[in-house]
Amino acid sequence: MSRESAAPGRFFDILGGGGNVANIVLWKNKALSAGILIGVTIIWLLFEVVEFHFITLVCHFLTIMMIILLIWSKSSSLIQIRTPHRIDEFNLSESTCAFLFGNLSWLLIKFYDISSGNDFRLFLLTLVLLWILSVIGEYFSSPSLLYFVFLCLETLPAICVSFQGEVDYLAGKSTQDMKKLFQDFNSKVLDRIPRAPTKEKK
Repeated sequence: MSRESAAPGRFFDILGGGGNVANIVLWKNKALSAGILIGVTIIWLLFEVVEFHFITLVCHFLTIMMIILLIWSKSSSLIQIRTPHRIDEFNLSESTCAFLFGNLSWLLIKFYDISSGNDFRLFLLTLVLLWILSVIGEYFSSPSLLYFVFLCLETLPAICVSFQGEVDYLAGKSTQDMKKLFQDFNSKVLDRIPRAPTKEKK
């Protein structure tokens, strides 16, 4: 197997190694994955089919949650049921905050690195992808687009791992085709751009 086709395989090996996100997207915990998919589908239906507005939906959700918590906290002493959680149990742990801000910091650094033009091919590829997304965004509403992205994130990894050999072959072939396309672009366009002569050092 070629070097280009080995990279997707390593990605799928890492993804299949474990972790909560891997268990969800690879459907190792089918009940949790199905529950998340059903929940996101209901939210999409509320926005797109029922045409709820975001603020209205959030206010209705918070109203229902407040009523449920009020009934639960007042009736827990009368009926022998489990008492609600204490307020201090809702604090985010330091590891969770470090994970979230670490990923945000990595994303910003990656964006700055690509924008600086150190890898010109990656810079052009990112511009093309952003342009494609902007065109797609004109024809689809934001909830539908986000729902489609979520469906891809939750279904495609499991399908790709199931058919890893075919995916590695196609990924390697497409990588080689992209490299050939960039080489043709460099030779026919970028290399023909006149450049100022370099000054000789004294």
